[in-house]
Amino acid sequence: MPLPQPIKHCKNCGTAVLYRVPDDGDTKQRAVCPACHTIHYENPINVVGTVPIWGDKVLLCKRNIEPRWGKWTLPAGFMELGESPAEGAARETVEEAGAQFEMEELFTIMSVLHVGQVHLFYRARLLSDVFDPGYETIEARLFSESEIPWEEIAFRTVAQTLQHYFADRRAGQFGLHHGSIR
Repeated sequence: MPLPQPIKHCKNCGTAVLYRVPDDGDTKQRAVCPACHTIHYENPINVVGTVPIWGDKVLLCKRNIEPRWGKWTLPAGFMELGESPAEGAARETVEEAGAQFEMEELFTIMSVLHVGQVHLFYRARLLSDVFDPGYETIEARLFSESEIPWEEIAFRTVAQTLQHYFADRRAGQFGLHHGSIR
């Protein structure tokens, strides 16, 4: 997935923008409107989700949408305006898995540099093993570590988050993990 297309027109007045270093002391090229002088900043998009746990099993969702249709993932998606990362992760878990759960701590933060995204996953304790997945999910299912379909995991951030989870569980202590995928 390539980076989003560069900004072509000013979001305020519609004039074609120019890419240059603004005169305000900035050091990066930005989309600058030559008419109204608005500087348009392009920032990463946040993807938020959970690692839902039931005993020694993790809840995964089989994707019913592209990208990666038919592959397994943790319940996650784009954070919406007006919600915190934890609120977005909770919303996505309800939408994709129809799960009942209690949110726990932030667990992984991963920058996906080539697509301009930051993925944040929270641990979540499932309150039931009954799920009601939404339209984006073919199936929601619990997996023990030995049952994880590693070759069918949709995204590297999900695979790395699962690896961290199982390693921390074996160690008996959960930490906050961070990293970058280039």
